[in-house]
Amino acid sequence: MDIQFTEEQELLRSSVQRLLRDQYDFDARRKIVASEEGWSRKHWSSFAELGLLAAPFSEEVGGLGGGPLATMIMMQEFGRHLLVEPFFETVVLAGGLIEDIGSATQQATYLPDIMSGEKVWALAWSEGRSRYDLGHVSTTARREGGSYVLSGTKAAVVAAPWADSLIVSARTSGERRDRNGVSLFVVDRHSPNLHLQGFRTIDGRRAAEVALMNVSVPASQMLGREGEGVAALEACRDRAIGALCAETVGAIGELNAATLEYSKTRKQFGATLGSFQVLQHRMVDMFIAHQEALSLMQHLNLSLASNEAGRSRLASGAKSKIGYAAKFVADQAVQLHGGMGMTDELNVGHYFKRISSINIQFGDPAFHVLRYAQLDAAA
Repeated sequence: MDIQFTEEQELLRSSVQRLLRDQYDFDARRKIVASEEGWSRKHWSSFAELGLLAAPFSEEVGGLGGGPLATMIMMQEFGRHLLVEPFFETVVLAGGLIEDIGSATQQATYLPDIMSGEKVWALAWSEGRSRYDLGHVSTTARREGGSYVLSGTKAAVVAAPWADSLIVSARTSGERRDRNGVSLFVVDRHSPNLHLQGFRTIDGRRAAEVALMNVSVPASQMLGREGEGVAALEACRDRAIGALCAETVGAIGELNAATLEYSKTRKQFGATLGSFQVLQHRMVDMFIAHQEALSLMQHLNLSLASNEAGRSRLASGAKSKIGYAAKFVADQAVQLHGGMGMTDELNVGHYFKRISSINIQFGDPAFHVLRYAQLDAAA
C-alpha cells in the first residue's frame, strides 16, 4: 500500500521533518531526556506554534481537520527522532477522548488549551493487576451530592509527572471485571489527596504510580456517560494503536538505515560487514519487515480515518504484526552493531528500548494475536 498524500499532508510532513532535523537531533534529545524535567517546553511551544497539536482535531472543535492521517504522519516522524514530548498522551489519548465523548462545554473548556500547548494531559487507565483489560478496574467513584469521590491506584501513567490534568477510569457500579459500570473523570493533577510516585521508563520518558485517596471531583467533570467508559476506551485504544504503529514504523526505518550504513563501514576479517552474504540476507529480511509494517500501518490509519467497520480487529492485527516485525528488526540491529549496539552513546539501543516500550502499550503482540482471533471468530 502506498498512500498518495494531499498537498496539505505533504506540507505537514515536510514541516515536521524540517523542525525535527534542525532542532531535535539525537544529541539534543539526549540532553532533553537527561534534564530535570525530562522534556522540552520550548519544543512543545514550537509544536503548538506550527499547529501540530491542533492538526488531528476536527474543524468543528477548532482543530485543523487532519484526523488519523495527520496523526500518522507526525507520529512516524516522531518515531524517527525518538521524541519524548507527550504528544501521544496529550493529543492522541486525552484529546481524542475529549473530542470523542466530551460534552460541548468540556470540548470548549479543555481542547483549546491542548491545541495551544498550554496544558499537558495523561490517561490513567491501567492498574496493577489489570494487565491489558480495560474493564478490570478496582478504582472506585462514589456519588456524594454534586461530586464523585475517587479512591484507588493507577499504574505506570506515562507523562503523569508533566500533566496538568488526568483522565481517570473508575468504577461507579458493578464488580471489578465487569465491562459495564466504568466511568471516566477529568481530575486536576494537583487535587488534594492525589499522590504521584514518579519514575523514569526504560525509553527515557517519565511516568508515575498514581494514588487517589478520597479525591473529590465535581460531577460536571465526568467525561461521557456514566458506566460507559470501557466502550470509549476501546475506541481510544484503536486510535492509540494507529499512532503507536506509525511511531514504530518510523523507528524501524531509522534502525534499518543506521544498520545499513554501519555495514558499509565496519570491517571484520579485512572486509566490510555488508560484503558477507549471510548478513546481506539478514538486512534484506529487515527491509522486508519494514515494508510490510509500513503497508499495514497505512492500511490501519486509512481504516481509522474512514471509520470503517472492523477497524478494531485490524488494529489488533497491526499491533501484533508490527510489534513482532519491530522486535525482529531491533534485535538484528543490536546484534549487527555488536556490543556498542546497547551503549548510551549510540542511538540503536535507544530505538530498541522505545520499541520494547511500545510493544507493551495497550497490549503486547501476543495479547493482540488472541484478540484478533476472538474478533475474527465473532465476525
